[in-house]
Amino acid sequence: MLDGPLLARWLAAAFALTLLLAALRPSAAYFGLTGSEPLTILPLTLEPEAAAQAHYKACDRLKLERKQRRMCRRDPGVAETLVEAVSMSALECQYQFRFERWNCTLEGRYRASLLKRGFKETAFLYAISSAGLTHALAKACSAGRMERCTCDEAPDLENREAWQWGGCGDNLKYSSKFVKEFLGRRSSKDLRARVDFHNNLVGVKVIKAGVETTCKCHGVSGSCTVRTCWRQLAPFHEVGKRLKHKYETALKVGSTTNEAAGEAGAISPPRGRATGTGGDPLPRTPELVHLDDSPSFCLAGRFSPGTAGRRCHREKNCESICCGRGHNTQSRVVTRPCQCQVRWCCYVECRQCTQREEVYTCKG
Repeated sequence: MLDGPLLARWLAAAFALTLLLAALRPSAAYFGLTGSEPLTILPLTLEPEAAAQAHYKACDRLKLERKQRRMCRRDPGVAETLVEAVSMSALECQYQFRFERWNCTLEGRYRASLLKRGFKETAFLYAISSAGLTHALAKACSAGRMERCTCDEAPDLENREAWQWGGCGDNLKYSSKFVKEFLGRRSSKDLRARVDFHNNLVGVKVIKAGVETTCKCHGVSGSCTVRTCWRQLAPFHEVGKRLKHKYETALKVGSTTNEAAGEAGAISPPRGRATGTGGDPLPRTPELVHLDDSPSFCLAGRFSPGTAGRRCHREKNCESICCGRGHNTQSRVVTRPCQCQVRWCCYVECRQCTQREEVYTCKG
């Protein structure tokens, strides 16, 4: 079984790949993603033997652990889905934290240092990663991009009939089982491993909580004498928002020395918390948990490049992001499409409007 450190190494390698993907699609960081955007990395016209070789190479490029690589190779759809999941998770993380001091900085040494510590930010990364993989796999199953799974197999829904009418449930049962095995079972070696595993499960639980049942009527004149239903996951942007709220209300547990904040000492859990294996306090809660107080992220250091030069919104977050150092104001002229109208048939006609706007950036 994989423990916390093994997962951390996978996350580090995976986010490194994501940075390349994000660079190729810079605009995607500003939109909530739904999980339906495939990232095709395998040619569709290869001979079976050549396709298998390409799939194996794709799995090898992801730098997975031995067990993870074996699971990846087992199904030609997994490698593509892993890439999609990592990209989707990282972009959603950047979107949710775009107005905060830590804006999901994942470059190089900052990422590696962050994953070694038990901050709230680390907890969010674990949760959003497991949620992204669960979401992407469930969607890939229902889209027919996986060989080992298909539509949702919930016993209380008539999925075969639903599929005939164009409905196909997202296979959350398969994806959640795959993710738990892929990312590793619970380890009792230390508190940090159990905390990481707990936060992984929070991501999966948020996906499960967002499942909705969609139904379609097939009666005469629109009546609902015959109805088929199937399950669908919430858009991944909704998942990101829920996990962001859990980040803001994350619980601190354990006993640790906080190098980032320069504090040390034992932390006593509030009443009602359970005690984990080995006597370490670990709450039975659907919330994210963390071990260390987060650094301020104001100045450049091991965990972030700081906020000097960061763009902010004067009325919303300049005071917070700039950490009281103040901000610079620059005026610039921008040209954007405006007064757009749909013309028959079939295009949109826009005017080009020029306006002056002010840009605010944090002082160093």
